[in-house]
Amino acid sequence: MIKFEHIDIHGWEAAIRGMRNPMNSWEKSDSFFGDFADDATGAIFYEIGPNDLTLMMKLAKAGSEHSKYRRFITVTIDITAPLYWWKEFDTYKVGTVANSCSTMHKIHSKEFTTDDFSTDNLTDSAIEGSLEETIKFLNIARDMYIKKEKKSKAAWWQMIQLLPSSYNQKRTVMLNYEVLAHIYQQRKDHKLDEWHDFCDTIRALPYSEIITLEEGEK
Repeated sequence: MIKFEHIDIHGWEAAIRGMRNPMNSWEKSDSFFGDFADDATGAIFYEIGPNDLTLMMKLAKAGSEHSKYRRFITVTIDITAPLYWWKEFDTYKVGTVANSCSTMHKIHSKEFTTDDFSTDNLTDSAIEGSLEETIKFLNIARDMYIKKEKKSKAAWWQMIQLLPSSYNQKRTVMLNYEVLAHIYQQRKDHKLDEWHDFCDTIRALPYSEIITLEEGEK
């Protein structure tokens, strides 16, 4: 399970201006601010002209040394995903920033339920025989923690160390089109369903062809 919310994209004008600096070709730029929002994200108010898009594609296909303009196109997004997916996402350290909901400080803030976990590929017997039992123990530890006047660190440890990797965490993430290009190429054929959903979201971004290098993208 993975969920994407509040996608915001900016930096188009600076990206194109900088892209044309090496050849002093600013007069060939044909992009402009429009009065529309993209249907997929509602986040773009800048229309890229055919001259600029052709150059963007040419530089993107030439490799990261030439596609530096993609670093200017910044994306912020709220992602809710299981901890096992976040562990893989955290390998992308350069060009990303994230603020997460804290399991350290807020793990006890609400009662645990099955809705807090990614269970889309679990069998009923796995949910009933394992996950629900774990949730039961987590809630026992939570009750012990919140009822203690000075908070029980031992009970807190039970929650932290029993917490399954399928627990869903929300983070607000900032990255850019260059980072997304690396992620897309490395993860589009990954075995985790979450990565396929992430790549689908990348393809739905404005002018995603400069990320995926797949002609015909919008």
